[in-house]
Amino acid sequence: MQKQVPEEAMQLEPGTRAMIAETLLESLDFEEDSEVSRAWRAEIQRRCEQVDRGEVELIDSDTVRAELRKKYA
Repeated sequence: MQKQVPEEAMQLEPGTRAMIAETLLESLDFEEDSEVSRAWRAEIQRRCEQVDRGEVELIDSDTVRAELRKKYA
C-alpha cells in the first residue's frame, strides 16, 4: 500500500500533483509560527500559482532523471 499511493499519484495531472504536494507539506508543519514554515508556505504558494497560470513548464520525473543521467554519465 505504501508504494501504491505514490505510484497512483504520479499518474495525476501535474497541477493536481502540485496541489497534493502542497497539502502534504503543509500537514508536516508542526511549528506554525516558525520563519522557515512561513517561507516554505510562501514558496509553495508562489510555485502553485505559477503552475495554475501556465507560467512554468512542468517536466515529469522520468524525463528529468534521463536528462540528468545523460548530462552527468
